[in-house]
Amino acid sequence: MAHKSILVVGGGVSGLTAAIEASEVGNEVYLVEQKSYLGGRVAQMNQYFPKLCPPNCGLEINFKRIKQNPRIKFFTLAEIEKIEGVEGDFTVTIKSNPRYVKQNCTACGKCTEVCPVERANEFNYGLDKTKAIYKAHEFAFPMKYVIDEKACLGAECAKCVSVCQYDAIELDMAPKSFKLNVGSIVWATGWEPYDAKRIDYYGYGKHQNVITNVIMERLAASNGPTAGKIVRPSDGKEVKTIAFVQCAGSRDENHLPYCSGVCCMASLKQATYIKAKNPDSKVYMFYIDVRAMGKHEDFYSKVQGDITMIKGKVGEISEDPLTKDLVVQVENQLTGEIMKETVDMVVLATGMVPATSNVPDAIACDEDGFVVPNPEQLGIYGAGCVKKPLDVSSSVKDSTSAALKAIQSTVRR
Repeated sequence: MAHKSILVVGGGVSGLTAAIEASEVGNEVYLVEQKSYLGGRVAQMNQYFPKLCPPNCGLEINFKRIKQNPRIKFFTLAEIEKIEGVEGDFTVTIKSNPRYVKQNCTACGKCTEVCPVERANEFNYGLDKTKAIYKAHEFAFPMKYVIDEKACLGAECAKCVSVCQYDAIELDMAPKSFKLNVGSIVWATGWEPYDAKRIDYYGYGKHQNVITNVIMERLAASNGPTAGKIVRPSDGKEVKTIAFVQCAGSRDENHLPYCSGVCCMASLKQATYIKAKNPDSKVYMFYIDVRAMGKHEDFYSKVQGDITMIKGKVGEISEDPLTKDLVVQVENQLTGEIMKETVDMVVLATGMVPATSNVPDAIACDEDGFVVPNPEQLGIYGAGCVKKPLDVSSSVKDSTSAALKAIQSTVRR
């Protein structure tokens, strides 16, 4: 007998979409997310393109739909250990990792006031710090605190326990595993930014003012580490000249052989961040080809007139050890000129890597790690960027399609 319930793995925009769409037509849905909050990488963005609206608008609507829908049960800080069974009758083993904070947490924040330990804030890519007990970000859902077990001093400190008037902190909370029976599975674990440290000639990790496109999103965000001020990591200086380096590791047989499709639009969008803060700023964009097709062409046409676009693959980025300014060297493919431009900061447009490093055997992936249909394991469907690089709008459409396939699997047997 087929189970009508559906498991969605991944709580980013793709997973949220699939879960909501499947549940609102009558299916029971279990949503599993590895992080302590839902929203995925979209929650870390400053603005969507091409409308340049904040991501919290769309996420807030989805969270409201989840709150009002009794058919969705979600588990954060959880991961898939094993998938057994066949289409229509899967048994999935899930590991629930401890939050160390119980459901009755009101997010009052008194625990952080007394916590003596700090840790790097991964939500802001390590650009600032939080206490060992922290709220993931300003708009976190669920709005509950969480403890970083690697940073927390545990029972020898316990100051957070003594100050919590709701008895919401449990320092000896342990991981546990449980099983779910579902009819189908949507795998929507999203993507990771390519590790820019592997592109050694660009100096990321060595030159302080070389950052990546995902870090730029946090710098520009009003709830980011600099409250939206776009400044250099080395000295806090306002950025007046900046270079966007496209295809940083992408379309390169030594790194990512494929094009991530969205990086050009992301850089054009981020150029508007700079121009909005400082209209007189100088913005360079070094590119191989600009991928801004279809509905995005108007946005490209609008932005390109405000920046200096140079067709050429950047060969090297060096640093002035005294000023920390950066020198970008590139051959202009249209003129043949070897150019050296000095800028305050460089943004590397790194590509999307599918988040499939620890997938169960039931999930099939291609040579680049993207999820593909597994003919030997029907009833499991990839959704969003774990299948291929996509922008937010395309991810929503793809996840709606995956939800429909998952629903069909629950009634096929």
